[in-house]
Amino acid sequence: MKRLFVTGIGTEVGKTVVSAILTEKLKADYWKPIQSGDLDYSDTQKVKNLTGNSTSIFHPERYTFSQPLSPHAAAEIDGVTIRLEEFIVPETKNHLIIEGAGGLLVPLNKEHLIADLISHLRASVVLVSRNYLGSINHTLLTVQELRRRNIPVLGLVFNGESTPKTEAIIEHYSQLPVLFKVEEEKVVNKATVLKYAKEIEI
Repeated sequence: MKRLFVTGIGTEVGKTVVSAILTEKLKADYWKPIQSGDLDYSDTQKVKNLTGNSTSIFHPERYTFSQPLSPHAAAEIDGVTIRLEEFIVPETKNHLIIEGAGGLLVPLNKEHLIADLISHLRASVVLVSRNYLGSINHTLLTVQELRRRNIPVLGLVFNGESTPKTEAIIEHYSQLPVLFKVEEEKVVNKATVLKYAKEIEI
């Protein structure tokens, strides 16, 4: 069974949509270990609303925080200490899509980062890169750090308006496969997610 951790080169790069596509494609379970803010419409609820299969199970978050901040800061406001050992992979015989918070070096506390969580969960990474000025640097730095930590990377997903020269140079230097691309969609709903899920091979 695949255990895939969806991380990004930063925040707001499309991790949730990519997670929904992967969840629908594999009819996988989904887990968001940490939700900071947006508790009335969490990423778990968004992915649930974007997928339509009857197999996926949506596992509860380990930590939920009231403020939309970095986990370490949100936890402090809520009087909580995030402990790495308290992240336990949900029991399932299905594939599992795990969605991260922000990027690879987002802090959980004063000792651990999201990267440490990925290693702790023994997951392979799907790295989401959104095309913007600076995304080459951010993507390659993230890949470099993943390799330094010996975290396996399944491949890249490009999200947003296509920039062929940017994508080509990232692919060249990273030497990672491009799993699929998500175009700039005016509307993202179940039909959109299903369209991509049917098109991709993973």
